Amino acid sequence: MDKSAINKVVLAYSGGLDTSVILKWLKVEYDCEVVTFTADLGQGEELDPARRNAERAGVKEIYIEDLREEFVRDFVFPMFRANAVYEGLYLLGTSIARPLIAKRLVEIAKETGADAIAHGATGKGNDQIRFELNAYALNPDIKVIAPWRDWDLNSREKLITFAEQHQIQIPKDKRGEAPFSVDANLLHTSSEGKVLEDPGEAAPDYVYQRTNDPKDAPDAPEIIRITFEKGDAVAINGKALSPAALLTKLNDYGRKHGIGRLDLVENRFIGMKSRGIYETPGGTILLAAHRGIEQITLEGGAAHLKDELMPKYAEMIYNGFWFAPEREMLQAAIDKSQEHVAGEVDVQLYKGSANVVGRRSDKTLYSEAHVTFEEDAVYDQKDAEGFIKLNALRLKLLARRNQGG
Repeated sequence: MDKSAINKVVLAYSGGLDTSVILKWLKVEYDCEVVTFTADLGQGEELDPARRNAERAGVKEIYIEDLREEFVRDFVFPMFRANAVYEGLYLLGTSIARPLIAKRLVEIAKETGADAIAHGATGKGNDQIRFELNAYALNPDIKVIAPWRDWDLNSREKLITFAEQHQIQIPKDKRGEAPFSVDANLLHTSSEGKVLEDPGEAAPDYVYQRTNDPKDAPDAPEIIRITFEKGDAVAINGKALSPAALLTKLNDYGRKHGIGRLDLVENRFIGMKSRGIYETPGGTILLAAHRGIEQITLEGGAAHLKDELMPKYAEMIYNGFWFAPEREMLQAAIDKSQEHVAGEVDVQLYKGSANVVGRRSDKTLYSEAHVTFEEDAVYDQKDAEGFIKLNALRLKLLARRNQGG
């Protein structure tokens, strides 16, 4: 990349050590103006320090935006309509946040006349791929600067030395060896690295930040009622809530009951395995409830097809293809399936578990008259005989051949 052609860069900025060093490094290496963008995705952190640190660094254009509603409404909820789970367990909390951040980076670059965007993802992880694929999908001409792939500041000690040389304020908790790395948003918290790098060792209790230990959760179960319309949750216990407010409320329930903990060794898109500790309290409850309402409102063929498509859909999000045509095609099919997914689901919360215990809907396909073990007037059991014979025909022919008949 021709550094002389870069006059202004939009940096995804948290205000922590890494991005503060990147901010200064960009000014030194590219002799350019830097615009900072900090997204409030419900990470639960005070964002004023990010503004103060950017101001202290001489940044003139500072973007700090509350994107919680957009995040849940336009990214989390569409993903949950698909019941998306990566490698059978991971609810994609970090993955689903990256396309929204990339989208705003590209938009702010256009608004401010910037020549490039920059991020603080390392060259080993998935986030570099997610940021950049999503950015290129929205602006094929955007230039992307990834300092971790370019500089020689490849250790915590070198970052701190650079910060000291350039009078960058170092957060006190970063002065020593950080025990692990944390990424958080309204959907989840992920913790990786350091004390978690050996998958054979149990994660220390202090790693878990968003949920109570299930052993310490209330001894009595609690039942909540979640209302759905067109596949999206819209109310809890009869109270209508916005998407972000609803997920926040579910997080509160999940924290209380120790729900949503996951210790996972996953396959990164880049080719290596990594071990992470994930906490997705509200999302775990939401997934259980959504599957519960689909059980009575979604026709069997559509439900089974959705389950076949889901792993591919989840992989697309994990690998950074949110804005790719194949994901949008699948989303259209998924959204079509949700037209009649409406009603109420009762979920019992108890010591780390979220179990559906009741579901009801005006759109239900469940017919008690058909499935009852008592006498009925709507189903002739003799019809099953012909159904079985037709399905058995090819099996009989195959068996006769194999038996030499």
